[in-house]
Amino acid sequence: MPAVTIRNLSEETHRALKVRAAQHGRSTEAEMRDILEAAVRPANRLRVGSALAEMSRKIGLTNADVKALEHPRDRKPAEPLRF
Repeated sequence: MPAVTIRNLSEETHRALKVRAAQHGRSTEAEMRDILEAAVRPANRLRVGSALAEMSRKIGLTNADVKALEHPRDRKPAEPLRF
């Protein structure tokens, strides 16, 4: 798992992180991980799979429709055009 080093963090910020971590009952490192996770992966982010599932429900797509889309196509080469 990757490791990150944060340099030049002010004493005030480090102290505030330690206090915040104590309030949440976890280590300062765990608190920083939580802060970073929340910053880059917000709870209200768009999840593509969920969005596609919701769209298919709205238009009434069924499992039978999906199976029809998955049906293998004919692999026979196309006939050339004759002019």
